[in-house]
Amino acid sequence: MHIGFLNPQGNFDSGNSHITKHPDFGGQLIYVKQVATAIAQKGHTIDILTRQIIDPEWPEFAEVFDSYPGLDNVRIIRLPAGPKEFLPKELLWSHLVTDWVPNILKFYQQQGGLPDAMTAHYGDGGLCGVLIEEKTGIPFTFTAHSLGAQKMDKLEVNPENLAEIDEQFHFRYRILAERLSMNRSAINITSTQQERFEQYSHRLYHGAVEVENDNCFAVIPPGADFSIFGSQARSHNEEAIYQFLQERLARDIPESRRDLPVIVSSSRLELKKNLLGLVQAFANSQKLQERANLLLLTGGLDDPLREEASDDITEEVLAPIREIVEENSLWGKIAAFGLPSQEQESLAAAYRFLAKRRSVFALTALYEPFGLAPLEAAATGLPVVATKNGGPSESLRDGDQEYGVLVDPEDSADIGQGLERLLCDAHEWEYFADAGQQRVLNTYTWETTAQNYLTLIEQILSSPEAHRATNILPIHPYFRNPQPETDVSLEELSNLYFRSNQIALNAPSL
Repeated sequence: MHIGFLNPQGNFDSGNSHITKHPDFGGQLIYVKQVATAIAQKGHTIDILTRQIIDPEWPEFAEVFDSYPGLDNVRIIRLPAGPKEFLPKELLWSHLVTDWVPNILKFYQQQGGLPDAMTAHYGDGGLCGVLIEEKTGIPFTFTAHSLGAQKMDKLEVNPENLAEIDEQFHFRYRILAERLSMNRSAINITSTQQERFEQYSHRLYHGAVEVENDNCFAVIPPGADFSIFGSQARSHNEEAIYQFLQERLARDIPESRRDLPVIVSSSRLELKKNLLGLVQAFANSQKLQERANLLLLTGGLDDPLREEASDDITEEVLAPIREIVEENSLWGKIAAFGLPSQEQESLAAAYRFLAKRRSVFALTALYEPFGLAPLEAAATGLPVVATKNGGPSESLRDGDQEYGVLVDPEDSADIGQGLERLLCDAHEWEYFADAGQQRVLNTYTWETTAQNYLTLIEQILSSPEAHRATNILPIHPYFRNPQPETDVSLEELSNLYFRSNQIALNAPSL
């Protein structure tokens, strides 16, 4: 088969440049790359369609064609959309309609043939899937990765701040694009059942998709790459990472504690990742302080506990952590730094180094939609303590069977007890190190993800009518011809968000 991946935001290149260093990049791009290359390894032809960027600060993204080493049947295709320079994803909407989609159709016309199917990612990719499907009949799957409704809730949008928040995030386009995408896609792909039934059932999506209709959804979890994260794998810079970790730990930890196990966290510095709760749990537990050090891997920051961050958002996360460290005399028991390379291989090497010390991986996010990070850590042999809110409740538990220790992220005592369970009992550590690794190997690999995508796309192509919504939503005039007179109004977004909220509040209880 010939499959196109629609992912206009961020970008892709053979060297994975910037793949985790920008809000528009990160996990979504890794997901698309891994699924695309895993399908290609099964012999299919893959096009990753993204936006061309001609900008001195982004030289890797200027050429129309690129590829990954050793994969001749994967093309990275960059096509223009609006200005040449990089644009944040919130500013792409009109350019996708006027430029990017027409450029995709023109490209394939010149190539002499269209893909058999498309898979669209995020709301902007989904919108493009809608427009291409309308023009060509090519079916598409929709993988949202995250939905705007939940972000609006977290930002506590109200009638007074709606205009200000929309000015930054452009929810009026995103919400309508998501509604169209989930309505017109052949199927919506989620990572967990929880994502399907909790996120897509949000009142903003009522009338767009039937959450109870199994023909509208497929759960396909992402996976860990055992060639990178496996306990027996070795990266090209394995020894260099080991040396770097020893040097940085020597900088922050006295010699008498340097060989202790480590509680390691690796996540973006965002409030929702709840690093504060992890540090507080460590501060509250004398047992943990006696048996382990705490390590925060912090992206590109080298010494964030002693130096102020250059941006306000990151500093908002770090400042209260520094206060806890100071108030509880944690200096010498906690380390924080970034790895010298943001490649996945470097992170995997770090995990393997720490696993040899019988360390523990911790993810204490307030909510984690899926949670690939703990699965990657588990693949290297690290036992996992993870938030019970979101995907880990499915990936790390099956009925009564535990593959990781789930904790309440808003209860520092519960976090502490979960960590103590692994660090204070050798048998528990060994059980969860083995159980977590086997769980990932058996259930969460990219090869499995790719096969599930292929099976689904084959079903769609063989019986397209079985995957058509009964109530097709009309395409908003703005998404046909972006002009001031066709613009999506704040009133439309307000009616969707607040009126649907009022209906939900007034609905009779059952």
